[in-house]
Amino acid sequence: MKRSIGATASAITGLSLWPTRSSWAGANDRVRVAVVGIRGHGFGSHIRSYPLLGNVEVAALCDVDENLFPERLKWFEKNNKPIPKTYVDIRKLLEDKSIDAISVATPNHWHALAGVWACQAGKHAHIEKPFTHNVFEGQKLIEAARRYKCIVHHGTESRSSEAYQQAVEFLRKGGLGEVYMAKGMCYKWRNTIKHTAEEPVPPGVHYDLWLGPAPKRPFSRNRFHYNWHWHWDYGNGDIGNQGIHEMDKARWGLGVTLPTKVMSMGGHFMFDDDQETANAQIAVFEFPNPKGGGDKKKILQFEVRHWITNYEGSFAGPPSNNIGNIFYGSEGYMVMYGEQWKTYMGKKREPGPSGKESKNTDLLHYQNFIDAIRANDPSILRGNVKEGHYSCALVHLANTSYRLGRSLNFDPQKQRYIADDEANEMLTRDYRKPFVVPEKV
Repeated sequence: MKRSIGATASAITGLSLWPTRSSWAGANDRVRVAVVGIRGHGFGSHIRSYPLLGNVEVAALCDVDENLFPERLKWFEKNNKPIPKTYVDIRKLLEDKSIDAISVATPNHWHALAGVWACQAGKHAHIEKPFTHNVFEGQKLIEAARRYKCIVHHGTESRSSEAYQQAVEFLRKGGLGEVYMAKGMCYKWRNTIKHTAEEPVPPGVHYDLWLGPAPKRPFSRNRFHYNWHWHWDYGNGDIGNQGIHEMDKARWGLGVTLPTKVMSMGGHFMFDDDQETANAQIAVFEFPNPKGGGDKKKILQFEVRHWITNYEGSFAGPPSNNIGNIFYGSEGYMVMYGEQWKTYMGKKREPGPSGKESKNTDLLHYQNFIDAIRANDPSILRGNVKEGHYSCALVHLANTSYRLGRSLNFDPQKQRYIADDEANEMLTRDYRKPFVVPEKV
């Protein structure tokens, strides 16, 4: 039976971040971080970045695939870094009193549970995007961060881009006039994943731990490593993969939190394969805007495309990718992409103010997490737990509308769909014991 999550949602919507207590025990004390999930981004970014920060050590690695450990440990040896401990089970890692914080780069369905367990163990948590798999989990992360007075940081590093901060400040100061609409785009080339058969679990893989909160299913390589993104039990599709970065920036620039209405449609086109999520998806959200000059609302559009497409917004990434945001105002429009922003003003759309990032935003974001730990102050976080919840919630609301095939009315205070039991059931999930995100954290 899926649980009700309405009881505390209203309080969470207006919940302030927990007040600061005494600062980190000595500003020069070493922060010992454990990286959880060491393939892909865990190795490419988390493991490689923390050692570049002042007095920060990657003191432990945790992964359900033991085959990854030898190569990762060689990296530490080669780069003259202290050799970290290794763990397979995150629960054992969290018992290690020497660890101050965890940095989570697991599949999506593990993100929130890892964060809640970390808080309960008295450890801070940087959690990769999207840091929830459903709306309920965001509420629980907020509660856990507040109750246990832990730093919980969302891995949307765009928040730490000084260029994007300047862009949002430009919008807030009325540079585009009344900003009434934002559009986020994730046009990223994704080929078919084909079909893979069920097979025995590979040696060294602790598959039951990998499944964690998800239902028990036989092992298949298309539900393991990267392709888990395209299965509802583990991922959220590209709207919650690459797309969450653009969703977060669109919501940030638009200056909104949770919507009153959502409509999403799309499909899994062209390919006969194992993918469950959409490879083309359109979502539209409506937000209240009491200060609006006409209809008292704002609109956020979002679109995912996985195959051959045109470029929009006069921006482009690597070949065939078109990823970024457009903001529309009464005095002009802004494009935001690739850590830069440009404006086009007036009816003639003449070039206006612009900016471009000159720093490594990944490092800035990890440093922001460490700074918040040392100051014991979540208010300095660029991607704090509340902001992360709001952006992730948009992904989950869009996917619910898409999966149900209809538009949905939403109460942003209660964080529940209005008079819609079927949709409200999808605010959470059935958790496989003992991997349960608790009702009471």
